[in-house]
Amino acid sequence: MVSVRMDPRLCARFDPSDIIQETMARAYCDLPDYLERRPCGFYPWLRQIAWQRLVELHRRHVLAQRRSVKREARWDMPLSDGSATLLAEQLAASATSVGARMVREEMLVRVRRALDQLPHRDSEAIILRHLEQLSLREVGDVLGISHVAARLRYWRALERLHELLGDGSEGTQ
Repeated sequence: MVSVRMDPRLCARFDPSDIIQETMARAYCDLPDYLERRPCGFYPWLRQIAWQRLVELHRRHVLAQRRSVKREARWDMPLSDGSATLLAEQLAASATSVGARMVREEMLVRVRRALDQLPHRDSEAIILRHLEQLSLREVGDVLGISHVAARLRYWRALERLHELLGDGSEGTQ
């Protein structure tokens, strides 16, 4: 999750392993409270700690006016190009045959464009499910919704993605 979500502009200053180490240290301190309350599954809880650290680093180093890696940046911390390509490959792989490499490459471009057009909440459900490989229950925990609502959001997001892919998608299945 950290590698997928980390802004590439931060990579010169931080390694994902540093963020994971900080996350584990914070989790160690907060573990008694978690065990007492158990607000959600363990992984979504741990993921939230890592996410908070990524947001903090993004604010401090990307959005800051001083020592900024870049003065203008999107707040929603978009996927890095590598992560977005990986997601597009995963989503397009099931829709292409092994012998259709050129068709597959075209589909990758189309899937990437369609992902960019999806509303944030839709792309987030797909990212959590496919790139972070979370169960629908964990997706619900991360998004703060029930697992039933997470399942509906995920399937609706896939439907919207399919609609955005349009006419040409039938020939690549």
